[in-house]
Amino acid sequence: MMVRAEVTRVAEIASGVKKIDFEWDAKVLPGQFLMLWYPGYGEIPISISHIGNPKSITVKEYGNVSKLICNMEKGNTIYFRGPYGNHFNPKGKKILIVGGGSGMASLHPLIGPGVYGIVAGRTSHDLVFLDEFDRDKVTVSTDDGSMGVKGNALDALKLQKLEEFTSIHVCGPEIMMFRIMEHLVGRDLNVEFSLERTMKCGIGICDSCSIDGKQLCRDGPVFHISELSLMKEFGESKLTSAGERVFTNVHT
Repeated sequence: MMVRAEVTRVAEIASGVKKIDFEWDAKVLPGQFLMLWYPGYGEIPISISHIGNPKSITVKEYGNVSKLICNMEKGNTIYFRGPYGNHFNPKGKKILIVGGGSGMASLHPLIGPGVYGIVAGRTSHDLVFLDEFDRDKVTVSTDDGSMGVKGNALDALKLQKLEEFTSIHVCGPEIMMFRIMEHLVGRDLNVEFSLERTMKCGIGICDSCSIDGKQLCRDGPVFHISELSLMKEFGESKLTSAGERVFTNVHT
């Protein structure tokens, strides 16, 4: 069922990244997403970054629909379906979240007391939700070294005493997550990853979001490392919106 809601606030929180607030009285779990429709242009999947009320989506300009959404203003109407997908299952009292760029959007609902973070971006202008962590509980990495560790999220992760964390949750570019999975697999750690794939329907019909026979919209987007490490297509290939398989060359 298509839902319509009024935009109550729009704020730019990083370079090209907008947080859009709206009122919607529905239960949403951390890591779930919406299929957001812009009339005349189509639908895209968007993580729900604030799951209380008001709720929020956090959107980065990367295509025609996302750009139109980023240009919305207070009082505009947004149209969406959902929530869809499974959710994060944080465990224990010391949680680490690892977010690259706008991947922090799906992780944001996990931020709270006792939660540690790694926030990564290309530059200091690309860091999302950094201010919501206690200063002594967050590590920053930037590709250009403009803030924090010069490097990527994995470089920052290697500085952590990982065995101290009761669960680790990761979201960001696939190459980032693939490298982190390689680093963590085989250890006695509880790790979850939130994936992104081309998605047209959100309800398991079009199969455009499939990965190793799983559908992100129904079986994901959150996968435990024990399951993800067995997926041969992760970090290797994905389908385009036209159904063409493209290879990511993550090993080059």
